[in-house]
Amino acid sequence: MNEGEGHSVGAVAKIAKVTVRTLHHYDEIGLLSPAGRTRAGYRRYVDADLDRLQQILFYRELGFPLEEIAAILDDDSVSPSEHLRRQHRLLTDRIRHLQDLAAAVEHAMEARRMGIQLTPEEKFEIFGEGYQEEWEQEAEQRWGDTEAWAESQRRTGGYTKADWQRIQGEMTELNDGLVAAVTAGEPADGTVAMDLAEAHRQHIRRNFYDCTFTIHRGLACLYVSDPRWTTTYEELAPGLAQWLHDAIVANADRHEKA
Repeated sequence: MNEGEGHSVGAVAKIAKVTVRTLHHYDEIGLLSPAGRTRAGYRRYVDADLDRLQQILFYRELGFPLEEIAAILDDDSVSPSEHLRRQHRLLTDRIRHLQDLAAAVEHAMEARRMGIQLTPEEKFEIFGEGYQEEWEQEAEQRWGDTEAWAESQRRTGGYTKADWQRIQGEMTELNDGLVAAVTAGEPADGTVAMDLAEAHRQHIRRNFYDCTFTIHRGLACLYVSDPRWTTTYEELAPGLAQWLHDAIVANADRHEKA
C-alpha cells in the first residue's frame, strides 16, 4: 500500500474515539487487521476496515465479548442486511431495557421524595386495588408547605413494607369498628362513635403526624366534600362518610369543651 493510501492508526483512533492501544489489540487477536501497511510497517486502514470497526464497537457497546464479535462478523452466511436487522433488534431491546431502568430510577426518586419506600405492586397489595399513585402528588400540592406534611415525610421515610402492612391492618380493624357501629345504629354524637373517632385520630398521630382536633375536623370535611373519600367510606357502609364526619366533629367538641 502506498504511503498516502488509507488511514493511519492514529487517524482511525481519533475518528472512532478509541485508543491506539485498542486498535493494536484488535489487530493482534485478528479481530480487525488493517488492509495494508506502509513500507515502514505502519498500519493503514481502508473504508472497509472502518465499517468493520463500527460493527465491532456496536457489539462491544451491547456487552458482547470480543470472541463472540469475531464469530458474528466472520460468519459468511450472514448478509450485511441481516447484520443491520440484528443490530436494530438488539438496539430496540436495549432501548426498552434502558427505559425500564429509567422508569425504575424515577420511581425510586419519587418514592424517596414522598417518603413511601414501596414498589407500585406493594402499594396496590397493601392499600388495595383502588389506590392511585397520583393521590401522593395531590397530597403534596395541598399540604406540602405544612408542618404536618413535613413531619409525616420524616416519619414515613423510614417505614418498611412491614410497617405499612401493620398500619393498614390497624386501619382495617378501625374501619370494621366504624362499620359495625353505623350498622348497629349508634348515634354519631354518642360515646361509641366519639371513641371510634378518637381512635381514628390517634391512629394518625401514632403513624403520621400530630393530628390536632382542628386538623381532624378538616379531614372530616374531606370525607363528605371529596367524592373519592365519600365513595371510599360509602363502599364500606351506606351513610358511613357522613356518620364519621359527624362523629369526628362531636369528638372534637367533646374534648375542646372539657
